[in-house]
Amino acid sequence: METKPLIYMRPKLRSSIRIWLGSKFYTYKRYLDWVKRSTKFACQYNHALLPFTVFNHKTPTLRKLKDVDMWMQHNKVINLKIALKKLNKIAIKPGETFSYWKLIGKITKQKGYVDGMVLHYGKFQIGTGGGLCQLSNLIYWITLHTPLVVTERHRHSYDVFPDAKRTQPFGSGATCSYNYLDLQIYNPTDHPYQLYLSIEKDHLFGEWRTTKQPIHKYEVYEKDHSITQEYWGDYVRHNLIHRKVFNLDNEYIDDQYLTENHAIMMYQPLLK
Repeated sequence: METKPLIYMRPKLRSSIRIWLGSKFYTYKRYLDWVKRSTKFACQYNHALLPFTVFNHKTPTLRKLKDVDMWMQHNKVINLKIALKKLNKIAIKPGETFSYWKLIGKITKQKGYVDGMVLHYGKFQIGTGGGLCQLSNLIYWITLHTPLVVTERHRHSYDVFPDAKRTQPFGSGATCSYNYLDLQIYNPTDHPYQLYLSIEKDHLFGEWRTTKQPIHKYEVYEKDHSITQEYWGDYVRHNLIHRKVFNLDNEYIDDQYLTENHAIMMYQPLLK
């Protein structure tokens, strides 16, 4: 894949005041959007599990990462358990939209959230509620294996960790930041979908369920992966995310474009 210079990705030096003001502006802009938009957001829970599993996946909650203390990983689990209560068994009816942040709400210590690892411009910081990106990543990944439509997703601007033990394609996650970096999912089908989430031992588990037997299966994969060195000196990683569609007899039906990714690499590109 030929990629043109990504001028907008060049890291910009901004003061802490500029960053704070920017986050406040976009936070209140989102509040206004929630009020003014005619979107019907999902808000009802179905406490009985719907009968059919569409797709599920799990990811480890405790990972040994370079230069990251394990207490951050353990605190992340605390934060995940709090957020799960707001999302678990939410039902998206036909025509409704799931909003990650509208359901979870603002992250505060008064709600029980603790300090954890937060990625900020490609670097680690300590922040309240750190680690919730693992949850948005998981929900995005399992959604790509369903007929549900992702209407808002924000890619990670930095590729922080090398591919060691990576089981999903680069760029198959969704970053989150309250409330302006949201994950929104629309249900275009004629039947409801239910999100089931849990923490099972040392894994975060996610599953989409529905009322009808699914008629399609999906295989998500990357295309046109490349690494370029940009004019300012950093290496940038690129790819396209596609999915193959099959019927229940494993007969190929279609190949669908999903999204593209560009991320500044925070490690050497030839690192083993």
